[in-house]
Amino acid sequence: MKITGVRTIPYQLTMQRPIGDANNPAGSDQMPGLAVFIDTDEGITGISMGGGREMIHTLVDGLLLGQDPRGVVGHWNRMVDHVFKSGNRGINTAAIAAIDTALWDLKARINNEPLWQTLGASCNRVRAYASGIDLCLSDDEIRTFYTRMAAKGVCGGKLKIGLALDSDLRRIGIMHDALATSGKRPELCIDVNEYWSPKQTIRYMHVIEQAFDITWIEEPARRWDADGLRRVSDNVRAAVASGENLDSLEEFVPLLSGRAIDVVNVGVRSGGITGAAKIAVLADAHQTPVSMMNCAANFMAHVAATLPNHIMMEVLDNGRDSVLTHTHDIEDGWIVLSDRPGLGFTFDEDRLQACAVGGPGSRFGWGRRQGAGLYLLGDDD
Repeated sequence: MKITGVRTIPYQLTMQRPIGDANNPAGSDQMPGLAVFIDTDEGITGISMGGGREMIHTLVDGLLLGQDPRGVVGHWNRMVDHVFKSGNRGINTAAIAAIDTALWDLKARINNEPLWQTLGASCNRVRAYASGIDLCLSDDEIRTFYTRMAAKGVCGGKLKIGLALDSDLRRIGIMHDALATSGKRPELCIDVNEYWSPKQTIRYMHVIEQAFDITWIEEPARRWDADGLRRVSDNVRAAVASGENLDSLEEFVPLLSGRAIDVVNVGVRSGGITGAAKIAVLADAHQTPVSMMNCAANFMAHVAATLPNHIMMEVLDNGRDSVLTHTHDIEDGWIVLSDRPGLGFTFDEDRLQACAVGGPGSRFGWGRRQGAGLYLLGDDD
């Protein structure tokens, strides 16, 4: 079997609710994406979503055409070596991640088995937590979202905070009460997206922790600030989580060797399935748990199912996967991976074409907000 080519289709969809954080409290309901198809001479195609369209074509055309798609880890190594000079980061990492995911999907489809089995998992269930990315939502919208997730048995939640302590406390309370309707003890996580400095985090967490038992605080300092993250960890009761915005394995080393973080956030953006698995193994060697980041259709749960140190995976449930035939349900608080081959879903061709755009679509994400790490600006400032 040989790889014969790659096809990509940019698309843009409107999510069921907007998402926003301390760096963009107004939020947005627009989600750009890129559908990726890696074809073979035997008519089997692997799929994924990602970014770095031009680099995807460059890597496949230059390195993978004519190659057996089943050597996924070897192909990952060749791609990482190829971008040695410019580095495994940014657009390079996004492209490698998309290709790697499509190759793993392809390998599992060739085996006619779900990816979690191809990767070696013995169980198809992964614990979930709800994440609204919700600083742009009203109190009622926050209550509705977490109550709806609690009805699926989810008792963990992560709230975006950081602009005003009084409203943060009120909104954490709303999330707590909504999650409590699951009949389980709520597990409360909060995320400031690098908007606070370490000292600000310690000050505000001392107030928050008087009212709530916080499971973890996410990105309470800059992603690369090992000293600052450890200072926070040493001075608050909650665990410190970080890592979602790091690109490659070596960037996690100082955080883990310096005991700067208590939970590693890992996801597909860190080099795809192969890259994420490598980071999780590194964390396990440091006796540190990992939490899988959100993704369309929760497909990274396939990887999480193999990890001995995985605690729970972020679930958005906001319609960002509407171009897919999604099959992974949430039951009693767990993502239940299907037995369908590969990732467990395909693209809905009609929906994909309806959302297709000529160019890359709008930019996803936003910059760091004015005042970050220095002073607080309210959502109206």
